[in-house]
Amino acid sequence: MKLRTTLIKNAHIVTDGKTIKGDILIEGNYIKEINDSISAKSADVHVLDAEGKYVLPGAIDDQVHFREPGLTQKANIETESRAAIAGGITSFIEMPNTNPQTTTVEKLEEKFDIAAKTSYANYSFMFGGTNDNLEEILKVDPKSVAGLKLFLGSSTGNMLVDDPAVLENIFKSTDMVISVHCEDEATIKKNLQEHIDKFGDDIPLKYHPIIRSEEACYISSSRAIELAKKTGARLHVFHLSTGKETNLFSNKIPLKDKKITAEVCIHHLWFSDEDYDKKGTLIKWNPAVKTKEDRDQLWEALLDDRIDVIATDHAPHTIEEKNNVYTKAPSGGPLVQHAIPAMLEMYHKGKISIEKVVEKMCHNPAILFQVEKRGYVKEGYFADLVLVDLNNPWTVKKDNILYKCGWSPFEGATFKSRITHTFLNGALVYQNGKFNEVKAAKRLTFDR
Repeated sequence: MKLRTTLIKNAHIVTDGKTIKGDILIEGNYIKEINDSISAKSADVHVLDAEGKYVLPGAIDDQVHFREPGLTQKANIETESRAAIAGGITSFIEMPNTNPQTTTVEKLEEKFDIAAKTSYANYSFMFGGTNDNLEEILKVDPKSVAGLKLFLGSSTGNMLVDDPAVLENIFKSTDMVISVHCEDEATIKKNLQEHIDKFGDDIPLKYHPIIRSEEACYISSSRAIELAKKTGARLHVFHLSTGKETNLFSNKIPLKDKKITAEVCIHHLWFSDEDYDKKGTLIKWNPAVKTKEDRDQLWEALLDDRIDVIATDHAPHTIEEKNNVYTKAPSGGPLVQHAIPAMLEMYHKGKISIEKVVEKMCHNPAILFQVEKRGYVKEGYFADLVLVDLNNPWTVKKDNILYKCGWSPFEGATFKSRITHTFLNGALVYQNGKFNEVKAAKRLTFDR
């Protein structure tokens, strides 16, 4: 069978900390050549003129909740991976708190089967740790999954690991990257009860970051880091939300040598507690969006490399679920379609360079999880590529939101940058707002 060949001409190619003008030749699944000027060797080559556009590596989102199986009224792997592709995210790592939870090897394989049939983007999953599944954790082949996920503060479903002996045992027993949600349950319960006593169930949203407080985050993340240092475990702390926590992380060594790493999410970089009055439960996340000062310090730590990765924690709920009173409205929101445009908006505002966006959303997840041949625009790598027009404004509206839940916390926002094309494993899967229905997604492989 003849290999599909595409030649992208005149692009601004962003990779490895620099932007160069040049051409990219894609042959089959891979990037065959990158050069100043490449000419099409035959009439069969599909030529795409990218004059004025930027080519980024497809982003790797290390934290999404696509809700399948069991919670598919909110989302599923097909709908959300499609939204991801339109947003320039070509690979995702999905979380274990589905129904049933991904806490046995059998349930993990069932998820891989679903993704193999329906995913629009490259996929992998995290295996879930609980208080009583160490035996299952030890059965997991580290080459077959992205890593292990532990909830050290109950966020969704009953996956709280709160037994210190079990926790230490897990940390000691696995070489996999252990990704953790850090919020101290006892602190949250106490704060919540105090607010329920005062307001009943209808607690004003502005108290969310006081209930799920800086203290709750710091107690939990500092303990996890202490345990990682004690046991030598490879720890990745998800979705930092406080300035105080950023001081627990280092920028003294390269990412590939770090044993303890951190991530920040789009919503903690974009919103602050000043937005609760307007956005309400639409920006109710765990951990909570906190103060402007926290947001500033998260930016500072991101830019000086104490924080390694930008992710989404994409976690959709139906609008009916969200429109409940405080104690009944679930936490989480959809983000994969709008994450890169939001970060490029920050580039336009002078907050971050485009090279740094690519480092944190593409290169670093690949390094951290040892994802094979992805995350860069490089010869010999999979051709997961995103073409961006930096000056083609559009506004987020109901009719262009692709999430199954049909809403976005960014509704009404105008982004200057538009994703025009997405290539997945060499196939053009998305172009100018339309999907090319080609089956191109692959299971992520890991160089371990």
